[in-house]
Amino acid sequence: MDDTITTERIERYFSLTAEARAKATPATRNPEDEIRLRIMVGMCDDYVADARHFMDAGDFVSAFGAINYAHAWLDAAVRIGLMDGHGDDRLFTLP
Repeated sequence: MDDTITTERIERYFSLTAEARAKATPATRNPEDEIRLRIMVGMCDDYVADARHFMDAGDFVSAFGAINYAHAWLDAAVRIGLMDGHGDDRLFTLP
């Protein structure tokens, strides 16, 4: 088991999150859901920025945590039906 957080490992998660961000599409049905989704996607984007900041500062543990939080916001949006993950069970926990 490899439990070392490396630049390469964090970059892999940046790539997975970017792929998920590009793949998932809105599946909102009303204005209230659109607002909720905008907040969730905004949280994803904020955590991606935080992860990049931590990585640039050499804080790999915080970067790893932040990028995983970023992906989790997208995953949650797909799981609760605010986004469509297009059947991709590699990037998302599908409903």
